[in-house]
Amino acid sequence: MHDLPILSIVPVEFRLDLKDPFLFTAHHIDHFPTANADLGPQTAAKNKEFNMYYGETVPGFPEHPHTGFETITLVEQGVVDHFDSLGNGGRYAAGDVQWLSTGNGIEHCEMFPLLHENKENPFELFQIWFNSSPEQKRKDPAYKMMWREQIPHVFSTDHAGRKSDIRVISGYFNDTAAINRPEHSWAAADQNKVNIYLITLEPYAELTIPATTASATRFAYFYQGKQLNIAGHEIEFKHLVELKPAEAIHLQAGGMEARVLWLEGEPIGEPVAMRGPFVLNSNQELNDAFKRYRETQFGEWPWQSPAPVFKREQPRFASYEGGQREEYPETDDL
Repeated sequence: MHDLPILSIVPVEFRLDLKDPFLFTAHHIDHFPTANADLGPQTAAKNKEFNMYYGETVPGFPEHPHTGFETITLVEQGVVDHFDSLGNGGRYAAGDVQWLSTGNGIEHCEMFPLLHENKENPFELFQIWFNSSPEQKRKDPAYKMMWREQIPHVFSTDHAGRKSDIRVISGYFNDTAAINRPEHSWAAADQNKVNIYLITLEPYAELTIPATTASATRFAYFYQGKQLNIAGHEIEFKHLVELKPAEAIHLQAGGMEARVLWLEGEPIGEPVAMRGPFVLNSNQELNDAFKRYRETQFGEWPWQSPAPVFKREQPRFASYEGGQREEYPETDDL
């Protein structure tokens, strides 16, 4: 492998262990059954068919704190209900992305309501834990919705007419720019070259990803399909590949459609001290943050439940400024 632009290949079960500026990525896949009246699963799980995570009625992650990093949540299937200690809430679904800067501290919950009572409720999302610079860790928390209708797609056709679709979540692909990231994000500045793509290749399609800078971190995760060739090497399904950044990388799908999560960016280059849901730069900062959380809870939780959800008929939306301002995407279908 030394003559290839591949540094490592590792199998993935759930968590993708990454490098600066990325922390890790969780890949949640669940085969939820039909829903009951309370937006939970109608039947109990058998043989670990699906996870409730920490939800008791509705699957998901009830009220919990974060500080010092960002969560970037990319939904491929299913629905997510968001609530936070700023008083904001929202519902987003397949194709949407939520980018949350936790800054100096926030509580939130992410619940996965099951909306369909007459059919199964498949669920899949990625949540990228993305680090912040020391200065950004001190900023107020904020989040931004990137609706599927707004996310740029680049469509590439190879010499044989086979097509690839590159969804540009962050950064650029060739001359196509992503939606602006939150202001106090390491990914907001072009010079940090944080490129996040969701790539879909038709069967046998070929695609070349341009080189980035020699100092960048670069990963590809093959998460759907049967065969994928990266830089002349056959990659197995659900494997994470670390790549040399300063070379163009050639991809080719096998006989089935292939999907790839692509992550690259300039490192922050600061110490990382991580304890549970807090990511700072030293153990003393972690101790101070936990003390501050015990005293303040990063603001009072304004919701009646630690695991609230919206009603079944709620369309996609997001609220900001303590719930004072709402936005909706161009369509409300779920």
